[in-house]
Amino acid sequence: MKILLVEDELNVSRFIKKGLEEHGFSVDVAYDGTQGLKMAKSRIYDLIILDIVLPYKSGIDVCKEIRNNKNSVPVLMLTALGTLNDRVNGLDSGADDYLVKPFHFQELLARIRALYRRANSVETTDKIIKIDNLLIDLDSKEVRRGKALINLTAKEFRLLTLFAKNKGRVLSRNFIAEEIWEHSFDSGSNVIDVYVNYLRKKLDHGYEKKLLHTVIGMGYVLREQYEDQR
Repeated sequence: MKILLVEDELNVSRFIKKGLEEHGFSVDVAYDGTQGLKMAKSRIYDLIILDIVLPYKSGIDVCKEIRNNKNSVPVLMLTALGTLNDRVNGLDSGADDYLVKPFHFQELLARIRALYRRANSVETTDKIIKIDNLLIDLDSKEVRRGKALINLTAKEFRLLTLFAKNKGRVLSRNFIAEEIWEHSFDSGSNVIDVYVNYLRKKLDHGYEKKLLHTVIGMGYVLREQYEDQR
């Protein structure tokens, strides 16, 4: 997940960048509104974290210009201004969420995950997700590949649903841990790799076209085709 952080306070930007990178995110930093807008226009990001009070161009103006360019990237506003009017102005400019300083880093992570899920959820009909010949019924918890029924444990089904709702996106181990194992996850464990292997055997065994792939050094991705199949 590629994030643009627009924050002029050096200590704050370093703290956020370090914390997010430790959780597997890729973070670019801009230190003023003009630079932030230029980067937002010239590069593709999954999410923008935007302070309101910035040199040269305010976060409100940056967000308005991002939206005027038909860019729907999720925007999370950060600011020390916590009045109702400040929050309303931030949201009216096109921001998707608003976080008042000071904040706990875990809350920032939770807001980022929520925006990510909202922006990248797969459109479904009657709670069915279809990827190639894989069908996932979110109501009945039934999974089929072609005509074959795939029996999954509850944890495997949650993991598959996470991959399916983020189809085509590489999910880091840290992201998977936060979403599936939450606070009970031991970062020194290989449990994620084990469960992904369980899931891969059930999904891909016996099929020429593989759906669940490893991206070395980055994580895992569910997609219809991948040239370098592993």
